[in-house]
Parts: sequence; C-alpha cells; structure tokens
Amino acid sequence: MFYLRGCGRWVAASFTKQQFPLVRLSSDSAAPRTPHFDVIVIGGGHAGTEAATAAARCGSRTLLLTHRVDTIGQMSCNPSFGGIGKGHLMREVDALDGLCSRICDQSGVHYKVLNRRKGPAVWGLRAQIDRKLYKQNMQKEILNTPLLTVQEGAVEDLILTEPEPEHTGKCRVSGVVLVDGSTVYAESVILTTGTFLRGMIVIGLEMHPAGRLGDQPSIGLAQTLEKLGFVVGRLKTGTPPRIAKDSINFSILNKQTPDNPSVPFSFTNETVWIKPEDQLPCYLTHTNPKVDEIVLKNLHLNSHVKETTRGPRYCPSIESKVLRFPNRLHQVWLEPEGMDSDLIYPQGLSMTLPAELQEKMITCIRGLEKAKVIQPGYGVQYDYLDPRQITPSLETHLVQRLFFAGQINGTTGYEEAAAQSLALSPRLECSGAGVIAGINASLRVSRKPPFVVSRTEGYIGVLIDDLTTLGTSEPYRMFTSRVEFRLSLRPDNADIRLTLRGYKDAGCVSQQRYERACWMKSSLEEGISVLKSIEFSSSKWKNLIPEVSISTSRSLPVRALDVLKYEEVDMDSLAKAVPEPLKKYTKCRELAERLKIEATYESVLFHQLQEIKGVQQDEALQLPKDIDYLTIRDVSLSHEVREKLHFSRPQTIGAASRIPGVTPAAIINLLRFVKTTQQRQAAMNESLKTDQCLRDADRLQERQL
Repeated sequence: MFYLRGCGRWVAASFTKQQFPLVRLSSDSAAPRTPHFDVIVIGGGHAGTEAATAAARCGSRTLLLTHRVDTIGQMSCNPSFGGIGKGHLMREVDALDGLCSRICDQSGVHYKVLNRRKGPAVWGLRAQIDRKLYKQNMQKEILNTPLLTVQEGAVEDLILTEPEPEHTGKCRVSGVVLVDGSTVYAESVILTTGTFLRGMIVIGLEMHPAGRLGDQPSIGLAQTLEKLGFVVGRLKTGTPPRIAKDSINFSILNKQTPDNPSVPFSFTNETVWIKPEDQLPCYLTHTNPKVDEIVLKNLHLNSHVKETTRGPRYCPSIESKVLRFPNRLHQVWLEPEGMDSDLIYPQGLSMTLPAELQEKMITCIRGLEKAKVIQPGYGVQYDYLDPRQITPSLETHLVQRLFFAGQINGTTGYEEAAAQSLALSPRLECSGAGVIAGINASLRVSRKPPFVVSRTEGYIGVLIDDLTTLGTSEPYRMFTSRVEFRLSLRPDNADIRLTLRGYKDAGCVSQQRYERACWMKSSLEEGISVLKSIEFSSSKWKNLIPEVSISTSRSLPVRALDVLKYEEVDMDSLAKAVPEPLKKYTKCRELAERLKIEATYESVLFHQLQEIKGVQQDEALQLPKDIDYLTIRDVSLSHEVREKLHFSRPQTIGAASRIPGVTPAAIINLLRFVKTTQQRQAAMNESLKTDQCLRDADRLQERQL
C-alpha cells in the first residue's frame, strides 16, 4: 500500500492544501460508520452527482466527497440544459435513471424544442433553468439517495496498492487520504474535477489560481497524475458578464416565448412543473461594429485570447468571434437566471477583457445602452487528461479501478459530463459521462462486465468512442452531425434503446421505469403492426381524410402506416377515420406522437439497421486486453501504428479502425491476428474439453471395475 507524497514509486494525489471542516451528511441511516465504501466520487459538480447516484442505484455503498455541500448542483456557467445534440444526451441520461432531466423538469423557467424545421431525429430539447431552484432540487435528491453518503472534505492523497494480475495497469487505487490525515478505503474511485486541475482565472492581464470564481484549484492532483504517467493537456473556457435585469431595455428587442405545450426532458414526466404562460421569455439582440472595434483595439490587454491553449470551437468568446469572423454581427441571447433573480445571462458574450472595457462593450449593444454589469466575465484555463488513456467504461489504463468523468476528459458541457458520469463529463456533455462512470465503477466492485454503450446504441456511445479513440485538442461538444445513425438514435426512443439494457445489464434502473419502458415498447410494436394491417385504396383514404395529399391514381392498397407518414396526418385524424382499432392508441399523447415518428422513418430505418449490423460485427471482434503492440511479432504493423495502438489501446477491431493513422492494411492484419487467436483458443478449449471427457470416462471405468 502506497500514499507517499512527492517522491517514491507511487505519488500522492493532492487536491488542495486549504483546510475544510469534515461534515458527514448521509441520507442512509443504516450506512456503515467504518471508513470503507464500494465507490468514492471526488467532486460534487454535474458529473460527480450523476456518478455518485448512479453507483448508489447499482447497489454500491458510495461516498461523495466535495469541498462544500452548499455548492452541489451549482450551475457555474450558462443557466440552461439541452440543445441540439445535447438534448439527446439528456434523454439518454434519463433513460438510465439519471438525475439532471428530472431536476430540469422541476426547475426550468423557459422550455423550447430547437431545430423544429427539421425532422424529429434531430430536434433539440432545451430549457432555461432557475439556478437557485435547480441547486435546491439537486441537493434534496442527493441527500436523500439511499446508500449515498455526502461528506465535506479535501482529498490529499490517493491510496495505491499492487495491481490485480488479471487486469492491465501499473497499480490499483484502494482509497483516499483526507487533508486531516484520515483514510477512506474504497474498491473504486471516480475523479470529477471539472476545471479545477491547476485552474487559473483570467480577466484582462490579471490571473488568479482558481477552478471557479471563489474556489481554490487542485494543484497536487495534477502533479500526481503527471508523475503516474498520465498525459496532461491544457484547455480553456470562459463565461460572460452578468447584467442587472432592470437596466435592460427589453421593449426594443426580439422576444422569444416558450413552447406551448412544454416538452419535458424526462420520460417519467408528462409535463413540467410550470405552465407555459407563467414561464419567462428570452430576448435576442446583436453585436455591431463598435464591439469589433473595442476588441481589436484592446487585444494587448487580454492575455487569455493570446494564449496558445485551445478554447471551445463551438462556444467561443466574443474576442475569438471577432478575430475569426470579422465584419459580422453576432447573436446575443439575453437569458433569465431564475424566477426571482435580478440577473441576465448574455449568451454569446463570453469575454475576458478588463472589467471596465467589458462594461464599455456591453453598453454599445442595442437594448443594453444603460446596462449595469454586476459581475465581469472571465476565462478559465485548466488541465485535462488525454481521454485516449481511458477505456470505453471510463476506467484508466494506467491505474486500475480509477475512473475519470467530466471536463477532466476534455468535454465541454453539463450534458456531456452527466453522460460520462454515467461514465465521464463538463456541462451537459459532463452529465452524460458521469452516469457511465458511476455504473462501471459499481460493476467493477462486483466484478461484473462493464456497461459499454456503442456508437450504434446512443449519443453517449458516440461521445465516449470519439474521446477514447480520437482524443481531443479542444473542448469536445456533442452535435447530431457526429452521429452516423442519428435516424435510429432519436430523443424519443432513448428509453427503448437504453432503459432495458440499464435494468438487465447494470441494475441502475428502477423497476417502475423498466416496466414503463417495456409497456411503451410493446405498445409501439403492437401499434405499428395494427397500422400495417389496415389497408384501403388511395381514393378511400382521400374520402376518409380529405386533407391528406395522397394521389388517388395509386392502384395498390395503401397501409395506414403509409398514410401516417404524410405531414398533415396524425394518429388523431387516423383514429377518426378508422376508430376501431386505432382509437385506443390516441389515449396516450406520447404513444401517439411516437407512432407518428416511427411511421416517418420506417423506410430509411430498414436500410440503416442493416448498416448498424455491419458495425456491430466489427465491434464484436474483441482485441486481447493484454496484447503488447510494441513487441508482438505475430502481426505485421508499422512502428507508427504500433505506437498509436499502444497509446489508445482499443478494445475492438471497430475502435481500432477509427484511430487516425491506423491504416486499412493494419486493420486487416489485426483482423487476421484476432481470428487466428480465436481459432487457437477454440482449439485449446476443445482439447481441454476432450481431455476432461477422457478423464471422466477413465474414472467411470475404474468405479465399474
């Protein structure tokens, strides 16, 4: 066992030298008082909360360690969840019984579905969130989760022991050492450090060590991870200034109202907590040439924009926009921060200029001429770990039972973080990762196979596969364009894709949610079958539904499922035309809407499913976990390819084929190697089986004699 500080074979993992009171808060009165848990989660952000609750749902006694309990559920940047691509992650996190979707349905102030002009496969559910309400609801959920203990404290060291011989890795994590010297042991540990690894806040030319405004960074942990051999990179992000609501002239701005009815994020909710008429509007304004002028004249006063560290490509600062896209007007969305908040979040105006120049720029914008800046915008620079050093289960290659989730893996948002915490994460990208990490840390404790979502099963799978095979040199953001099979991986069917697997393979889904998903699956199958069985001539359909633009010259009978594909037809109009047996499918609004979507994509889904089967065949070809790519002689590979495979350590032929620089010839040689290895193993197993049969026969003969 090792937890030596600064030198020696294993090195300490230090979060901070600052002292914090240790306050143990637990919702489970029966939780053991001995300092030993199945899973420890370090960090109480979006990835950390999803990871901790996912591990607890899987039956693991879990400890969530955070500097301050009162910051759990805090939205550090944008007060919103969802969007194009990110809304898919939200639905998938919810399908695995994650928290953020249900909490958003209880805390939103403006709900809207983006991308409605396109098909439902790429619609993006989005909501403005009340910061205070979200934090309250999240803390209530966390502190009342069975098997989950929450403790305030700072982690000083990782406890490292000898590795398990049957797994790869130079050592195994067995717990943590707190700043007061006390130890807490665990079978698995998840790091969700966000922007705190050597975090540095930048405003103008001023730089201050911090992971978030008002919170100390984690210096020792970053040094420890480097000494253990992890490849560490540097990223940056930023946040806009906050503006006083009563100083804005909303009357001259473009007003955006919420959807009516509002579409909830969670499959378990039929509606959200607030009526559309009681929700808050958002407003749109734009930058102008005066903004460009202020930016260009003051670049010498902005160290953040001059840094070589890569920032978010798809959510850049206003300085980056002006430099990359000169002479353009840029959108600025004025978004409320809560029902009773006096602050407005100017989406699109992330900046790091000196505070006085920020105020000067703000007052150049239409509607903001008299705006008062309450808090200046700032940039954050932080360390992240190259995600090619983790497996698809989010366990690290170097240290056994150590998992990374959230922005530590190079992602950008709450949603990506939550998804990872189901495995890894930062904001939305963070939430998705958190769920996966929590599930797999728990499964690792019980020595069960990892829960891996493939590219063919979900946006979470695409997120993790992109990170673990391609890596990232800039904050990773989820988009629908990254997903090859997006017509199959829609927001509406995330429960069918993941809830059933989550219940059977991971045990992270409640019985109630599982039964609901089973009912929906069987109802959809039954409804589609019935719609296929109803056939009339095109002229009869035209008489039954006059508004349908169907050609009456068609000679063959037309199925009800084909009629439902027309834009002007829905299940209500079909049920009016053919009450029996279709009327019962209109009683549940969600079922009726999903039948319409299934009809819309029926023809293209057939071809896409064939493509998915081909990809799944590649993914089924597992590469040996203990293969040494640098020394193996049974396969012909170039030195460059060997190095890339050694660093990324893909688990399947499909994953290896997606690594940049791994040639098709190398994949063919790997494929031959895998098949030859499998054949040898099968022959060896058959030989052992034959030997066992002969021994059994000999023993039987001896007993007979």
